[in-house]
Amino acid sequence: MAKKKIAEGDTSAEEKIKEAARKVFMTKGYAATRTRDIAEEAGLNLALLNYYFRSKEKLFEIVMMEKIQKLFGILAPVLNDESTTLEQKIEQVVNNYLDMLQVNPDLPLFVMSEIRNEPERFANKIQAGKLIRDSYMVKQLKEKRPDINPLHFIVSLLGMTLFPFIAKPVLESAMNISPKAYQTMMEERRDYIPRWIKSMLKTR
Repeated sequence: MAKKKIAEGDTSAEEKIKEAARKVFMTKGYAATRTRDIAEEAGLNLALLNYYFRSKEKLFEIVMMEKIQKLFGILAPVLNDESTTLEQKIEQVVNNYLDMLQVNPDLPLFVMSEIRNEPERFANKIQAGKLIRDSYMVKQLKEKRPDINPLHFIVSLLGMTLFPFIAKPVLESAMNISPKAYQTMMEERRDYIPRWIKSMLKTR
């Protein structure tokens, strides 16, 4: 019984530390975060944090890989689904991202900023280029519009979907858009983005 309690305590402490790390890193970024900040947020002493994770770098890598997976993990199942049309995939990418980003609006800015700071450390782990190049969606696109570079097409689709969340502080502040108006704007883009992207498939 004692061993079980210790194991449960270990799991609880690790999860508290990881949850605190997610919150502090998302708020301050890697460079401005101290291990002491994470320990204080978790309500645990610094020695315990070091016992479980040894360094800020290790904790950050865990958090970053979670965030990268959340941001880019949406793509693979949609892009490689052989049962859906190209048009359906466009709608699914937009809707899946908007659903996720409404809950995690700061995610794109955090991930992109940190990858930019350390591209060698994280960019290769994403494998986004290979994911896109080898996808069934690219095959469908080449069959439908061989004159369109698939990279331009995918970048346009993701840019239209992700950029408003990266630019959220600017849109709400500089352009005087209220949080409610911003939310309405994002919902409208569920219809606008697929229509704009699909129009690319018709224009020659």
